[in-house]
Amino acid sequence: MLDLRPHFSAFLGSDPARLHFAAHSHHPWPDVTRAAHLAAWDLAARRIDGKWEEVLGALSTRLRQRIAGLLGLPDPATLVFAPNTHEFVARILSALPAGRAPRILTTDGEFHSFARQIGRLEEEGLVRVTRIPTLPAAECLPRLIEAARGGGWDLIWTSEVFYQTGTVLEGLEALAEAAGEAPLVIDGYHAFMARPVDLSRIAGRAFYLAGGYKYAMGGEGCCFLHCPPGWLPRPRLTGWYAAFSALARPDGGTPYATDGQRFMGATFDPSGLFRLDASLGWAAAQGASPAAIHAHARALQAQFLAGLVETGLAETGLAKGLAGVPLAGGGFDPGPARGNFLAFETEQAGAWQARLAAAGIVTDYRGNRLRFGFGLCHTAAEVEALLERLRASPT
Repeated sequence: MLDLRPHFSAFLGSDPARLHFAAHSHHPWPDVTRAAHLAAWDLAARRIDGKWEEVLGALSTRLRQRIAGLLGLPDPATLVFAPNTHEFVARILSALPAGRAPRILTTDGEFHSFARQIGRLEEEGLVRVTRIPTLPAAECLPRLIEAARGGGWDLIWTSEVFYQTGTVLEGLEALAEAAGEAPLVIDGYHAFMARPVDLSRIAGRAFYLAGGYKYAMGGEGCCFLHCPPGWLPRPRLTGWYAAFSALARPDGGTPYATDGQRFMGATFDPSGLFRLDASLGWAAAQGASPAAIHAHARALQAQFLAGLVETGLAETGLAKGLAGVPLAGGGFDPGPARGNFLAFETEQAGAWQARLAAAGIVTDYRGNRLRFGFGLCHTAAEVEALLERLRASPT
């Protein structure tokens, strides 16, 4: 099992008594990101405005190449960066047809950056939304595919790993085929650097967005979008960076770049890109591929679940069942396709999160689901310490 704890000395050493099991929410950063963050400052001090030659040149090129390699993308130029995924949500929505309410097919388990935005537009009658249930997990993708084949959609949007449950949509190629003429967007935030992702067969068909806040370990301000060539070529919400490398239009209209840069915004804090580049480079040097990270997290999940059953903690009300995954053989089955966190369904999720926080255990909850996230900063020893602390905590 990987033991990379020494590489997280700053985050882990800031509070040695803390057990941070929220890697799915805010993964600790490896120590190399501190030097990268300072490098961004030093570059600005040396070059001032000239820093953008490095940021938009060598740094962005290298980072796009790293990400393209991890995702199986044939052309790194299809990738574009933004401080957060909501910027991409807004630009994608701004590219939908005007003059009528666009029809959107999605699920009931999308993250707030998308779900809140379309919910607000729906209140005004500006979009028409159909939501497919994410549970039961095995039925979600077939239902999406069936609905997509019905046609008439202006946008299809789904997560690869659902943030509330950790369940996974496998076989997205079939959804891409069923989508027809509708733009397809895949939210990969809980998949990128958490499990292997191969977009090679749908790179020309599907948008894909993710970022560094979670398992990519780069922190805030470093999100990216893969933009398939030719799809949504002119978002109405556009920043002046989208004009870089753009060709003048013969009709005198607003020009756009033809690669991923067409979804660029405007001036941003580039320090996140420095951190993400350092984190991904460090992970590669350690042999911490997405497959290795996922296998590591799965082993820790299995240890945690077995410990809950063996000690009787599963009967305390903490874990009546994994969200979206049935009980198997009287114990917990993590399921064949999961993200790197476990979500436990309980009406007392908020109370449990507060109780665990009081015991020095960092988790989080969404509605009635308490989430434990496992990452490269954890080993079997941390999981055993977590179980011991749970045993000692009042229930």
